[in-house]
Amino acid sequence: MTSATATERSGEEPPDGERSGPGRSGARPPGPGRSGKASGRARSGRAMDHGAWFLVLPALIPILVLSVGPLLYGILLAFTDAQSGRTDPTEWIGTLNFQDLAHDTLFWDSFGIGLLWAAGVTVPQFVLALGLALLLNENLRFRWLARALAIIPWAMPEVVVGIMWRLVYNADAGILNETIRDLGLGEGRDWLTGLATALPAVIVVGVWAGMPQTTVALLAGLQNTPQELHEAAALDGAGAWRRFRTVTWPALKPVALAITALNFIWSFNSFALVYVLTNGGPGGRTRLPMLFAYEEAFRYGQFGYAAAMGCVMVALVSVLLALHLVGRLREGAER
Repeated sequence: MTSATATERSGEEPPDGERSGPGRSGARPPGPGRSGKASGRARSGRAMDHGAWFLVLPALIPILVLSVGPLLYGILLAFTDAQSGRTDPTEWIGTLNFQDLAHDTLFWDSFGIGLLWAAGVTVPQFVLALGLALLLNENLRFRWLARALAIIPWAMPEVVVGIMWRLVYNADAGILNETIRDLGLGEGRDWLTGLATALPAVIVVGVWAGMPQTTVALLAGLQNTPQELHEAAALDGAGAWRRFRTVTWPALKPVALAITALNFIWSFNSFALVYVLTNGGPGGRTRLPMLFAYEEAFRYGQFGYAAAMGCVMVALVSVLLALHLVGRLREGAER
């Protein structure tokens, strides 16, 4: 009599290693229907994937129709001679628009103005927003009111902001010139029509209008910084500046890099604010690339040429985003 038979007759469970039977090698066989359950789970998982696509479609369709579709159409239009008012069919001209654009000094001047405008808005905007965020993060009286007032420019449409600041800069009855006269500092000047003052005046408006969103982002980053780190640094004798440099800034750096990159891109692509303030003048001193493309398309009817300008700007923004993402990935890998 074998040991397995004796064990079965005695009513005891045989050890795992001594179980035998056809097709068994010491492992418990799958029970009946177990493989069917696994395949059922796989089918249910695929059904859930299909269901997820149906849930995403309501948000995906507007993006495809309003963003991806026009972008692809604009890229195709850049390789044609599309113009307004022509009766001849549009023809495919290849890269001719881009070749003409490469020698268009007016466009590249506007491109330089756009870079100067974007940098001139982004840098002071970040510095001022960081100071305001640090102030609003302190336990001050009426802090809730200060936070509400700080985001008012963000809630105003760009057209309204432009009209309001045109009144401020008005040469005859503007608040700025009236204040200068009251203080005895001179008779004021034409801020938006002067060749030397138009771009700086517009940059000031851009900084004022975009600072709230930067402040909110930095304030959120400050509130996510563990308070225990500040308390530990203070116990070690670290002053305010050292605590900011060793505790606050490392925690705030990812948010700062992200919002700075976005602000630069938004400023470079801005249109409404500068259009309302100066319409690109005087003498093209505030003609941003977006304004230049708008004039080519809707003033002169050169749709294909304007689309080529748009492709160049999209390429620049894509390169900036790629550099930003590569930098963030390298930082994540180093950590």
